[in-house]
Amino acid sequence: MKSDIQICRDTALTPIDHIARNAGIEPQDLTPQGTLKAKVKTSILKRLADQPDGKQILVTAITPTPLGEGKTVTTIGLSQGLAKIGQNVIACIRQPSMGPVFGVKGGAAGGGYSQVAPMEKLNLHLTGDIHAVTAAHNLASAAIDARVFHEDRHGFEAFSEKTGLPALRIDRNRIVWRRVMDHNDRALRMITVGKNEEGKTINGIEREDGFDISAASELMAILALSTDLADMRQRIGRIVVAYNLDGEPVTAEDLQVAGAMAVTMCEAIEPTLMQTLEGVPTLIHAGPFANIAHGNSSIIADRIALKLSDFTVTEGGFGSDMGFEKACNIKAQQAGRGADCAVVVATLRGLKANSGLYDLRPGQALPDAIFEADEKALIAGFDNLKWHIRNAAKYGVPVVVAVNRFPQDSDAELNQLRDMIANETFDTYVDVAISEAFGKGGEGAIELAQAVVRACETPANFKPLYQLSQPLEEKLMIVAEVGYGCRGVELSDLAKQQLAALKAQGHDNLAVCMAKTPLSISHDPSLKGAPSDFILPIRELKLCAGAGFVYALCGNVMTMPGLPEKPAFMNLDIDADGNIIGLS
Repeated sequence: MKSDIQICRDTALTPIDHIARNAGIEPQDLTPQGTLKAKVKTSILKRLADQPDGKQILVTAITPTPLGEGKTVTTIGLSQGLAKIGQNVIACIRQPSMGPVFGVKGGAAGGGYSQVAPMEKLNLHLTGDIHAVTAAHNLASAAIDARVFHEDRHGFEAFSEKTGLPALRIDRNRIVWRRVMDHNDRALRMITVGKNEEGKTINGIEREDGFDISAASELMAILALSTDLADMRQRIGRIVVAYNLDGEPVTAEDLQVAGAMAVTMCEAIEPTLMQTLEGVPTLIHAGPFANIAHGNSSIIADRIALKLSDFTVTEGGFGSDMGFEKACNIKAQQAGRGADCAVVVATLRGLKANSGLYDLRPGQALPDAIFEADEKALIAGFDNLKWHIRNAAKYGVPVVVAVNRFPQDSDAELNQLRDMIANETFDTYVDVAISEAFGKGGEGAIELAQAVVRACETPANFKPLYQLSQPLEEKLMIVAEVGYGCRGVELSDLAKQQLAALKAQGHDNLAVCMAKTPLSISHDPSLKGAPSDFILPIRELKLCAGAGFVYALCGNVMTMPGLPEKPAFMNLDIDADGNIIGLS
């Protein structure tokens, strides 16, 4: 089979204005970015306000393994399959971060004959939205250090007299706005800024700082959760960047940098329109990383797609304990609507990997046995799939299991998996379909598309796990105990202090965004299958007032990934004709 990039280059693509017109997007709604991508203006929602919403399909997966389950392939393949059976459909996916593109995961455009095209445009910069988030975020960082420097240099009263600005009196030990960049760079997790030559202070005030990856910025969550430009501007103003010497919050509005941050991101608020290899319109917006971030496509992209199509296919990052949970408890509550159907992606080899009977690690060769019939591993790994089906059912939506078929998979094992699902009792409608979207495109996803249409005939009774009015500690417990199935939560002394402060400051009504490993339902990546008898340790709580949630760091999760021994960037280059090679 051809490589992903060769398949993409050999496919004749439709000019983006034709894709837009066929989707119901008029010329005045569009800002072309060349011939194969365009920005969609948020003003389109005013024109479409009276249109009814279509059905929203939320694609999730079993606990991911180094093998990859093909969630984006399934998202794109399903949209193509729905188009094949005559349904009006739009896909919504997140913009890839260059961190994993250059790191270990590779691109995020799908693959095979189910990908967004041109895949190199999607994976590398696209229309610069992540760069806009990075620039806006680091503008605030520069503003903080400049204000600390100038107030220290003049003294608080003299600074106010000279500038006419109030002294913010920022506590340099309580600056909570770390810098960001869109690369994996572990050496920047902890840094010292403001270092000077001996006897000088011109470089600022020395203090400890660090970097997160851009997708983990609160600005990325704000981009995903805003309803329009004005809403984004107000949310940016509410961001707490530091605390003053009296322990009071200092916001981006207080720093008078919120307006400039919004200006930097004013084009990023618009989703980017592209197409699948079969011409299905696809909206790309907001960022990845549902382990350390929100990890879902934007409310704006979803709303546009829902007004223009009968079916909107979107996805949440990683397994259903990650992006799906955040889609249901954070995004849906802010958007005012939840999914109509959940698709849980699974593979035979992924289930075997979740059995705990194989020691699989990124970058290492896969054992031949995992591609062969192994009933013991399949049965053990089935616990993980059952957990994710039941997890989706907790939110009151019908579920379709999409078994992403690989060439080595046997009919006997696929039929065995079908029977195992059929013999279980679930608290919701459950169907199963085999998908061959990778090798056959939309044609290979017709069975899945038909199953999704049937599932959507069952009315969803969507409900989040908690209400925003509940206390913060209750919401943390509910996600941990009901959402993950653990025995309880253990807050560090620091997290307890932060919880008390957040409640005292009036932030009890915010959602919770859990940051943990994606490699296990628990916080411990070594716990496979469906662990239940564990305590979830929460080491730190961070306020994201603009995004509307409290960020809980669980276990040893890192907000800045690192590069592996053999990063994916080693495969990337340009050939003699200027074509990008090695991207997948």
